[in-house]
Amino acid sequence: MILLTIAGTLCCVVLAFTIDSYSFKEGVWRLGTSPENDVIIPLLIAPPFFFYLLSKLRQLAIAHKQLTVIASTDGLTSCFNRAAFTTLVDAYLERVNQQERRCDGALLVMDVDHFKNVNDNFGHDAGDEALKLIAQSIRSTLREVDLVGRMGGEEFSVFLPGIASDRVVVVAERIRETVKAAEFCFEGVSCDLSISIGGATFVQRTSFSELYKLADKQLYDAKRKGRNRVELCQLASSAPLSAAH
Repeated sequence: MILLTIAGTLCCVVLAFTIDSYSFKEGVWRLGTSPENDVIIPLLIAPPFFFYLLSKLRQLAIAHKQLTVIASTDGLTSCFNRAAFTTLVDAYLERVNQQERRCDGALLVMDVDHFKNVNDNFGHDAGDEALKLIAQSIRSTLREVDLVGRMGGEEFSVFLPGIASDRVVVVAERIRETVKAAEFCFEGVSCDLSISIGGATFVQRTSFSELYKLADKQLYDAKRKGRNRVELCQLASSAPLSAAH
């Protein structure tokens, strides 16, 4: 900002000299009657003007960035909200599809087991703290390129771009185990947490809605088979890849 202020001031000095020294009537250059004013006046007026203007523009840029973050982030868990998560995943898939190259990856959908019991037994404040802990546990197991979204309530989703199908099982199990191992204690009372995970891997053109539908079906199977487990399948064949307790 200081460099821009200096640059703006110098431009004003040059402009002042240009206006004062050039005779538009005669079309010639000559030194003005008071050349010192061409330096003194811009130095007095331009720096505070440009500094004020640039500081306001910086504040607007920061405010815009903060609003963008707020609009795309879940306020409780700091994960992407559903709309932002969906948009980002679809944008990635569309870009890969346009490039016509192999697009390995996976979408995981996960739901906190018996979360209603946490709210009923400990209160909604405890439920909020549990969701924060679970979100932190999920993020701690992932790469920087992976996306985490809170889809609503106690449901989360993870998008794993560019990952081989055989690695998805490992990642999903690591998430499940990390959440299970997390120590949740509210007002001196501990409570066990666990999640069920359903996932869909892909090696072909697809969309978020297609992946989510298949992953959600696997999540339903995981909960039906006893919860605290992982159920995965591949988009092309819909054949189960694993089922882990």
